[in-house]
Amino acid sequence: MEAFIQVFATAKPIIAMAHLPPLPGSPLYDAVGGMDAIVAAVRRDLKALQDGGVDAIMFGNEGDRPYLTRATPETLAAMAVAIARVVEDLRVPFGVNYLWDPVASVALAHATGARFVREVFTGVYDADMGLWVPDAAGALRLRRNVGSDCLLFFNINAEFASPVGTRGNADRARSAVFASLADAICVSGPMTGQAVDVRHIAEVKAAVPQVPVIANTGVRSDNVRDILEVADAAIVGTSLKVDGDTWKAVDPERVAVFMDAVRTLR
Repeated sequence: MEAFIQVFATAKPIIAMAHLPPLPGSPLYDAVGGMDAIVAAVRRDLKALQDGGVDAIMFGNEGDRPYLTRATPETLAAMAVAIARVVEDLRVPFGVNYLWDPVASVALAHATGARFVREVFTGVYDADMGLWVPDAAGALRLRRNVGSDCLLFFNINAEFASPVGTRGNADRARSAVFASLADAICVSGPMTGQAVDVRHIAEVKAAVPQVPVIANTGVRSDNVRDILEVADAAIVGTSLKVDGDTWKAVDPERVAVFMDAVRTLR
């Protein structure tokens, strides 16, 4: 918890998503616009998010559908370049998430100077991507070997997937902290943009009270008060976009309304 507080330096931090458009090698990549178009889109969203007062940024390759469980060289390299080109615009801490590869995400964090990583590190899942087996051991060993101090946020109930086995959220959270050294626990809804059940957040918080618990999906201006009464932080993306559409640009007005609600409850 102390390291978490040092990174964000505020109560109940709001971590806003900077969704990258499809990267080179992905099916929807815009080869005409190229990397310049990707960087321009990210810069536009960063300005709206930071001007609106969010506490941190997380870069994610949401555009790279269908998602991979192992990064490809071209998409990982392109993501690192895109982040490097906009780092000078950042006024807040930032993190990264390469969907859905925890080892690649740690490598990306080290290369770009990110302070935190969100990923699915543990468990086995029946997922849209097939049978999904993350590699927590590989990710933590890489963090150690490269000398990184980035915080690792473990998403314990992944979107687009069902866990194999019968353990509940509380048991998965306890084991992620005890056996896999999670720095924080993320609790998600069933898909990107769909709200997490506050009861699930409370269940996890009771199981690991010493560790930050983060609401990972579906946080909106109309539910953020209820969520942050239980969660230690929130990650927000879709609800800050034009029309609440994940694939559209960040809407400055939505950011302003959301952060006004957060400031009020703080």
